[in-house]
Amino acid sequence: MEELNLSVSQVFRKDGEAYAFVSFTDKKRRAEGKIPDCRIVSSEGFDESEVAQLEIYMKLELGTLKKMASGVNVMRAFLDEGRQ
Repeated sequence: MEELNLSVSQVFRKDGEAYAFVSFTDKKRRAEGKIPDCRIVSSEGFDESEVAQLEIYMKLELGTLKKMASGVNVMRAFLDEGRQ
């Protein structure tokens, strides 16, 4: 099986709810999940059992994923990129 890349978005807030998106990608497939719901909201190329495994992974790693999302600062990354 090909290695999956994982990325986590910044934290968003809507109607008092905080959430973030987790993306899983490889050369042929992609899936996007939402935390803290730990649900895949869209996918291409993953079968049902793989989607279920990704949701389990998000549940098991929820604390780490939340910490990663809270550390994402889009504006700082944008400004740092412009300095290079």
